[in-house]
Amino acid sequence: MINEVLLTQNKSNAKTIRDGFGEGLLEAGKNNPNLVVLTADLEESTRVNLFAREFKERFFEVGVAEQALVTIASGMANYGKVAVATSFGVFVPGRCLEQIRTTIAINNLPVVLVGSHGGFSAGADGATHQALEDIAITRTLPNMTVISPCDFWEAKKAIIEVVKLKKPVYLRLEREGIDLLTDEKTDFKIGKALVLKDSKEPQITFFGYGSILSEVLKAANLLEDSGIASRVVNISTIKPIDREEILHSARISGCLVSVEAHQKAGGLGSAIAEVLSSNFPVPLEIMGVDDSFGESGKTFELLEKHHLTAPFIKERAMLALQRKTDNFLYR
Repeated sequence: MINEVLLTQNKSNAKTIRDGFGEGLLEAGKNNPNLVVLTADLEESTRVNLFAREFKERFFEVGVAEQALVTIASGMANYGKVAVATSFGVFVPGRCLEQIRTTIAINNLPVVLVGSHGGFSAGADGATHQALEDIAITRTLPNMTVISPCDFWEAKKAIIEVVKLKKPVYLRLEREGIDLLTDEKTDFKIGKALVLKDSKEPQITFFGYGSILSEVLKAANLLEDSGIASRVVNISTIKPIDREEILHSARISGCLVSVEAHQKAGGLGSAIAEVLSSNFPVPLEIMGVDDSFGESGKTFELLEKHHLTAPFIKERAMLALQRKTDNFLYR
């Protein structure tokens, strides 16, 4: 069932996804003396300021030079450090693909690339600063793990865990992401999905990652008001994806909807389709940005424009349910 207490919390006192990362990074730094942190003139925006104040000798500001940021991080990792390199998602990985591929991924080095302000969360900064292709870029790279936390608590746990992994990781953060969908005690395991809402006899399953899951949960409630039972699953680890949960959901509910603030091409929906197509094909509606760039605006306004808010998600769920019925009749 949905944790209504968490979802309807007082937002004036809430902490964001990037706040969770900042607190988790500080904790990871206390536990691992080999952890070093680098940023490209975004110390406060990416919330590495807590670490920088506590561990001045292990913090490096490289300036507005993202390709150098990535290359320096790979060099440190090659000589025994665990490096965390932070910038906006549109620059890391967007501007640095070749450096990431050649110096980090091919050598399987322990570098955590942190792309903040993912999706539409760069807001008024517009198309040039909105990372809508970062998941597609990183999940195609061998050796790379790709994670996008859904809230403060998951972001805090994620950075602590990925530092222990000692492999290349892309960690996507959002500027806002205020709603709490988990709490301090919720389990987090790299590669494992988390069921946020369950039903005894679900007719449909939703998948998503990041703060957009708040809209997905609202859509699930709208369906419930119409007598349609559903599940909502948080796929925070997009690579390696939880194949077992995807196939389980397909078998028990018969149709799926994926929702993300990212291009449809190459994102979560594509990853789910790859699992289903060779194992258990069922109707899948893929919701995301349809081959277009962002523009200036508040995050919610942009989600509305791209039909990624709860009423639109419900509409697509109804389409998936209709396709399931049509497929059944055809058989």
